[in-house]
This record gives sequence, structure tokens and C-alpha cells, in this order.
Amino acid sequence: MQFLFWIIAIVLAAGTGYWVYRADKRRDIPLPWMTATLRALVIFFTVLLLLVPAVVINRNETEKPIILLLQDNSRSIADALNKDSASYRKNTEQLISKLSGNYKVVQWGFGNKIQTDSIFQYKQVATDISAAFTRAQDFYSTQNLGAIILATDGRFNQGVNPLYQQLSLHCPVYSVAIGDSTAQKDLRVSQVYANKIASLNSQFEIRADIIGSFCNGYGNTVQLQEAGKTLASFPISINSNKYDKSVSFTVKAEKTGLHHYVITAPAIDGEKNIANNRRDVFVDVTEEKKNILILSASPHPDVNAIREALAGLDMYKVTVRTLDNAPSNFSDYQIIILHGLPLAYGGITAQLKAAKKPTWYIIGSQSNINALNNTQKAVSMNDGPLHDMLPAYSASFNAFTLSPNILSIADKLPPLSVHGENIAPGPNTNVLFTQKTTGQPLWLLQQSNIPVAILAGEGLWRWRLYEYKNFNQHNVIDECIKQTIIFLGANSTEKPFRVEMPKYVWSDQEAISLNAYLLNANNEQVNTAEVQLTIEDSAHHKQEFSFEHFGNSYRLNIGVWAGGTYTYAAKTNYNGKTYTANGSFVVESVPLEQMETGADYPMLFSLAKKYNGAFFPASNIISVYDSIARNDNIKPVIRSNTDSVPLVDWKWYFFLILLFAVGEWLLRKYWLAQ
Repeated sequence: MQFLFWIIAIVLAAGTGYWVYRADKRRDIPLPWMTATLRALVIFFTVLLLLVPAVVINRNETEKPIILLLQDNSRSIADALNKDSASYRKNTEQLISKLSGNYKVVQWGFGNKIQTDSIFQYKQVATDISAAFTRAQDFYSTQNLGAIILATDGRFNQGVNPLYQQLSLHCPVYSVAIGDSTAQKDLRVSQVYANKIASLNSQFEIRADIIGSFCNGYGNTVQLQEAGKTLASFPISINSNKYDKSVSFTVKAEKTGLHHYVITAPAIDGEKNIANNRRDVFVDVTEEKKNILILSASPHPDVNAIREALAGLDMYKVTVRTLDNAPSNFSDYQIIILHGLPLAYGGITAQLKAAKKPTWYIIGSQSNINALNNTQKAVSMNDGPLHDMLPAYSASFNAFTLSPNILSIADKLPPLSVHGENIAPGPNTNVLFTQKTTGQPLWLLQQSNIPVAILAGEGLWRWRLYEYKNFNQHNVIDECIKQTIIFLGANSTEKPFRVEMPKYVWSDQEAISLNAYLLNANNEQVNTAEVQLTIEDSAHHKQEFSFEHFGNSYRLNIGVWAGGTYTYAAKTNYNGKTYTANGSFVVESVPLEQMETGADYPMLFSLAKKYNGAFFPASNIISVYDSIARNDNIKPVIRSNTDSVPLVDWKWYFFLILLFAVGEWLLRKYWLAQ
């Protein structure tokens, strides 16, 4: 259509110019073609402005492939490179220089965080390869990401195994192995599992994963201790160079309070790294049982699945009711589970807001989405038809620890029936499961004054059946349910004053923080009173602190502390009464980077194979350039951009019309041919 307008503008301009030329020639104008041309140009640009208010401009831009260098900047790399650090950096910079000619090179250092400068300092205190990959996908999924160069020793101590990470990366990964792959004698307590809360006089389990490398012939006992006293022991006997076993201890909660347990595995002869032979566990023993209400819109197999999963937790008493038999108020319950609720009617929304109880919403076919959005802030979603969503475990989830089998189990789980769409998480949320293709949250938890959990669909009972069908047990799904309840119940206490820590085992490289909460007679948080804190080390040296007011609660950052075991006592006076809270925490002087040593060449080789890349030792990092240059899939992309530019935005356009009009007027003035 624009082409026709251009033709009309040209025809009108040419006609006007010819008419002016004929008229000026009869008047004996010296140069009639000049005045005719100027008049034609004025008419052409003016008509064009009226008929074609915007000009479409097509631009072609060539985008170089992006080569992302992920350099492990953690402490273990400094030990792995040792004297070769300078030569490795020189070779890496030479590789970057060669690549910069034909590619756009982006450099990231990673460890426990991403940094874009000083990537060769090797000072970060942890390694999370999966988080680096996730960040790369988030930043460059819509750009021409040609390849990722991963330079690391392959040892990670945060996040998930990158081999089992669910990513949509469509570029090759070239792994560069740093360090010695020769395995050394090492016996370590890899991971520990325990409930954060136990009820008084109940029995609970503490499990630990024991991993041994080249420990053939080792025989000893793994011990569970508290305050230097051995509570239980588990004999282990190793008859191979590779050993992996879970040990279990049953403990009776005989005293209320925060209990500090230590699991130790005696070192083997010749073991150089003994820092990883110990793990600390904290369990809070409470005297009262927590009442849980499972309230459903109608009978559903999910309700039985949750009740069976919670059957082994002595600190909880579970009550199941349907909406037609709902209690008049929720004051007698510490945790509420709603299945298929709230409805558009029934008054549950008002009761929930009045009760202010930790709540787990399981959204079903009968749930009213508008009422749900008005009741909580953990998630927002739109109403939509019932549809199936396949789950995927979220690698960034860190609210609690689950079995390493969670990844393999999540791949075999059936879809949930989800009622709603465009699911968006709220602030301070931690996503446990996402939708496999869209990444929308399916199961999430929100840490706030009143914790909230959301399961965006129904079908938990099928998850338990499928886990049993494929693995002859349903421990992992049950653990997800239990830990969600423990998360909700962690803050549901009737104590008027309490002090909490995000965790009770800290590194000597991270700042330690505490939070305090004070409740008035209506169980509302207030912070009008001052709160004092005393911290005492094992040598009975004390330090005094004051909490700062934060919102309607308190917070305190005491900075970095040396390794050791510490106890704290908080005190406040409110309305003439004195309240106290006590606890303890451990600072580990051994960095996470020393928990595992040596390079994991097999993992890096498998990672490169998974993403159709190649494996290189650090001494041959220069050869990565040749491999990238030979890859025909790594090539520039020509992107066509079409812009519609309004003519009124071009100021020079109006000055051009004015220039031609003034030029004709001046010529006629000069020739006295007005």
C-alpha cells in the first residue's frame, strides 16, 4: 500500500513541477527548471507526509556467536592449579584473545555466586555448577549462544548434579578439567538427614551417607554423639575401593530444647583430608504436639496420601474433615491443609484471615481461583480449564534437604491435574517442583511471618503409587510432604518470644544472622521492646549484642565468627514480664571446598558428551579454539529488524520542506517573478 502512496506523491509532484515550468517559461524566468524543481520537491515531501506518516526501514544485523567462559573461581581451584596458576591464566587469556576475533566472548567466574570480574582469584567458598548453568540459560536462551566453556575441577558442594539438571541449553559444552584426577584415600560423612523438630518422648531418626574412596580393609564404627557422650554407633566394614552406604540412628527425645548432635567417622590410616569426617545436626525437641487440620471440599485420595505420609511423625496430631463438617474456627490447630479450597462460598476465606495460621493450599478442581488469590500472597494465577502438568524438580530449591534420588524419581512422576494457568510465584518463595516445559511453579513454599505452601494441582496419591511402582517405596514423596509440614510448623509456636536462625551450622567465611519475634496478647508481632543477646563460646567468653528493629520483628547480623561451638541467650522485657530464648550454633572452620578433593574427570567428560561438546585437560585449553572453530553449528546469525519510523519524528524533514519553499521564494524575489 505504501508503494501506491509513493507513486501518487511522485505523480502529483511531477505534475505540479511541469505546470510551474510551463508558467515560468512564459514569464521569461531565467531558469524555469530550477523553480519548477523546487516546487515539485515541496509538493512531493508534503504529500508524502500526508499519505505516508511513517516510513518502514528494514535493517539486517549480523550477531556473532557468544562464547561463555565459566571459570571456577572457588578455593579448590587454587589448590588444584598450585604452581601452574600463572601458566593456566596465560593460556586461558590467549584462548580468549583468539576467540575474540570471530566470537563475542563473555567471562563469568562462579562458585557460590556469579562474578563478571577478577575471575582468576579463586577465593569463593563453595562451588555450584548447576546455578552457573541456570544463570547462563536465563541470560542467553534468546540470544546466539554458541558454546559454553566450563573450566573447573568438577567438584560441586552446592546445587544439584549438573549431569541430571533439566535445562534447555542448545549449545555445546566444552569442559576443561583442572586438577589431578588421581583418587586418594578419603572417608567422609557426605550428607545428613534429620527432622528439624521432634516431640518430647518420641523417637526420631538421624541418617547419614558415608562415602569411602580407596578405603578397602577399613573397619570401624560411625558414632552419634551429643555433648561428648556417645548415643549410638554403627559398624561399617569396607571391602572395596568404592564405598557408599547410609547409616541410621534412632534417638529418643528425652529433653526439650535445641539438641546438637555430631556424627563422626574415624579416619583411615593414610587419609590426608580428615575435615570431612564429621557432620553436625540440630534437632529442636518440643513438648507440645501440633494439631494439623486437613480440610477438603470433598473426600479425595490425596487426603489419605497425606495422612499416611504423616503417620510416622509423633509430634503431629492429624484431624481430617470435609467442608460440610468444618470446625467453627481454626484456633485449636497450628497447621491447616486445604484441599480443593477455598470455594466461592462457605466462609473459609474469612476464617483463614482471622486465624492467621500456616496453611498448605492444594488446588483442586473445586477451588475458586479468585478466592485463592485473595487469601494468600505466595502465588497468583488465572482461572482456567483443568489440565495436566508434568513435574520437574527445581535445582535451586533449598528450603530443606531431600534424598539425592529426587531427580530420578521426579522424571517418572505422572502429571498433576492443575486448575489454573499463568502461575506466578510471590515474594520470598522457594519452588520445589516446576512444570517441566513452561517452568511455572507447581509446588512452592513461602517464608514469611505466617508460612504458606502451595501445591498447584491434585494427584499426590498417584505420585506415591508411581514411586512405589518404580522404586518399591514411597519415601521420597512422603519426605516432601513431611518436610513441607515441618516447614510450616517451624514458626507456628505459641511462645510469646523466640529467636531463630536460618541454619545452625555456619562456615567461618559467612556472616551469621539471627531473627527474633515477640508476640502480644493477641498473638500479633510487635517490636516495641528492646532485645539483648549474649553469645558465649566454649571457653566461656561472652559478647553482648542488641537486636535492631526490622518491620514488626527483630534482626541481627553478628558478622563472621571463628570455628567452634557457641550458645546464645536472648532477653527482653515486655509489659512488665521478662522473656528469654536460648540456643546454640556451630561454626565450621573447614571450608566446603575441602570436603571433597581431587578432580572429577568422568563427570566433566560425561557433561561434555551430554551437550555435544568435548573434553580437554587444563594444560591443553588452547585446543578448545580449534574445536569451536570446526563446529559448523557455531556461526553468526543475521537478524532482520523492521522499524516503522514516523516522519513527524524527523525534525530535519520539516526543515527540508522549508528550505525548498524558501529557496523558490528567494529565486522568484530575485527575478521579480512573484
